[in-house]
Amino acid sequence: MAQPLRLSTQSPTFEAEFQARLHWSDDTDQAIEQRVADILADVKQRGDDAVLDYTRRFDGLQASTMADLTLQPSELKAAFEGLPEAQRQALQAAAQRVRHYHEAQKKASGESWSYRDADGTLLGQKVTPLDRVGIYVPGGKAAYPSSVLMNALPAHVAGVADIVMVVPTPRGEKNALVLAAAYVAGVTRVFTLGGAQAVAALAYGTATVPRVDKITGPGNAYVAAAKRRVFGAVGIDMIAGPSEILVLADGSTPPDWVAMDLFSQAEHDELAQSILLCPDAKYIDAVQAAIDRLLPGMPRRDIIEKSLNGRGALIHTRSMEEACDISNRIAPEHLEVSSQDPHRWEPLLRHAGAIFLGAYTSESLGDYCAGPNHVLPTSGTARFSSPLGVYDFQKRSSLIEVSEAGAQTLGQIASVLAHGEGLQAHAQAAEMRLKK
Repeated sequence: MAQPLRLSTQSPTFEAEFQARLHWSDDTDQAIEQRVADILADVKQRGDDAVLDYTRRFDGLQASTMADLTLQPSELKAAFEGLPEAQRQALQAAAQRVRHYHEAQKKASGESWSYRDADGTLLGQKVTPLDRVGIYVPGGKAAYPSSVLMNALPAHVAGVADIVMVVPTPRGEKNALVLAAAYVAGVTRVFTLGGAQAVAALAYGTATVPRVDKITGPGNAYVAAAKRRVFGAVGIDMIAGPSEILVLADGSTPPDWVAMDLFSQAEHDELAQSILLCPDAKYIDAVQAAIDRLLPGMPRRDIIEKSLNGRGALIHTRSMEEACDISNRIAPEHLEVSSQDPHRWEPLLRHAGAIFLGAYTSESLGDYCAGPNHVLPTSGTARFSSPLGVYDFQKRSSLIEVSEAGAQTLGQIASVLAHGEGLQAHAQAAEMRLKK
């Protein structure tokens, strides 16, 4: 029986119970940290030989050379062409929407610009794509073609020339839908590697796996620990925690829909969090009844039940305004505004990875095919970070071209400030360009 914690903002113990339910420790097990550190150091030193050893040990993949772990473009194309027609069409339709959204994103914020002062000095910014990125796609227990699209397509739109994908294939089991997604998304190279050894290979490079500039994509605790440790040698997207959904409901959406939306994140992981905020106590009762009725038919019932019991909550609020305020405190990964008038409440919502407006906008549509990226900040980090996007695969260089006239004004300013800091060479470099 799934019994999410029932809370009321009018209870004197609400704040303590609310904070206790939100708490999630991201402390990495020290044994995992040490093991990851050893793997990274070994791959950095021995390269391909270490990668092969760990792949044999952890994935049960008896590869004798790195060629056995390198997929050819023809294999990706064959995987796509071998899919059932419905899957091919769905994959292409999703990819088209994701690409279109990120092309619009690039036009809005990803272009170079410059202007000239009255004295002819040019100032601006040059936007260029990263040369090479690595995307990590989880494998093993589940297959995630949607992760391929969401990581590879914005990189492709940004103009990244070389997109290197790693995906574990335990016991050599390759998922055709994942490989087909790589084909559709324009992935350049694919290696059947996983775990900390794959992150190390991408970060440091081996004789076979090229060193990348940035690594994106989700993974298990070993992958997260490895990404944290290699940051600085390469860029990373984020360290993601368990998945989250927060539903703001005014009581107008069928309770079964909301219950299933709560299930949609709870089925990911026992640590996933599903929360409902609503000012209507009777509606919360109806959602609980829908949970009781629908849960027995769910294939991942055990995971959903543990998630809802351990981290779920149904919170009765005084008003929708208060619900919005609590939502901002949580800063959820996925935020559904399940209301007859979602645009009334959207201006009050400041912190969320993605906001889903209206009863028909289920979070699952955003996961697969709506268009915006499904790689989102978790664990409250939406307070200061953003979804994965084109901007994550670009970098910006400042442009400065000072005219002779401009150097007369700027040089005097720089000279005064440089002398004030005790940096005489800085001052003289500016002064030498001043007219005597």
